[in-house]
Amino acid sequence: MISIIDITENAAKEIKKIRGAENRPEGENLRVSIVGGGCSGFSYHLEFGSKKEGDMIVSAHDVELLVDSKSALFLSGTQLDFTSGLNGKGFEFSNPNATRTCGCGSSFAV
Repeated sequence: MISIIDITENAAKEIKKIRGAENRPEGENLRVSIVGGGCSGFSYHLEFGSKKEGDMIVSAHDVELLVDSKSALFLSGTQLDFTSGLNGKGFEFSNPNATRTCGCGSSFAV
């Protein structure tokens, strides 16, 4: 069975760091969703929030992500990583469902 999102250790560390810096209350987790837009048709959206009805919870490295059922269809098998190299710093998605991505790295097509 393929997990919805594979969270790398680097991504989990950064999520914990941001959560602490923003003093997020217990019960608020990072929500990963897919929204329409971007130069390729769909974009990844990250925000902290509470669990809603129908959300799936993905756990790894002591963090939990929230994913709505519609976004889960587009995210199945995706890896969420965090990098801080010469090309910049930020979360990166490796999505096997994407047929096309753009140069910004946050937009894709299926």
